[in-house]
Amino acid sequence: MLRVDQAGEYGATRIYAGQMAVMGDRAPHAGEIAHMAEQEAAHRAKFDALLARRGVRPTALQPVWNVAGFALGAATALIGPKAAMACTAAIETEIDRHYTEQLEELGDADPELAEMIRAFRDDERAHKEVAIAAGAEQAPAYPLLSGAIRLGCRMAIRLSERI
Repeated sequence: MLRVDQAGEYGATRIYAGQMAVMGDRAPHAGEIAHMAEQEAAHRAKFDALLARRGVRPTALQPVWNVAGFALGAATALIGPKAAMACTAAIETEIDRHYTEQLEELGDADPELAEMIRAFRDDERAHKEVAIAAGAEQAPAYPLLSGAIRLGCRMAIRLSERI
């Protein structure tokens, strides 16, 4: 769980970095994106610390997620601000599902981890709400874009759980 969650938070920071590299800090929703990026970086730092404390190695795919995350962020930003928000909405839909499944699996077995996951899931849900309010569903080809990103996210989760 730690490995895949840290990988996801790392990937999120890279997506937002790609979006900001293309859109800059004056683009529509740049403030919201910067705030979400800061939260993801804080999540990642907490998972990094927990990995180190518990002796868990990060995914070997981190270099892939570095490039893929940045590329996804940049590509959606190139389409436009609503597509960048569609990316956030799609990713956060899958992360909400993923974190909820983890909480069910954990039960009472690891209260520290469960508390972190619950708090981070709440942040991810808020990110999705911000993205929807910012017009994510009005992005060009939203159903196709969202579906493709959600599929990619599910694949990244499965790979990071194993590698």
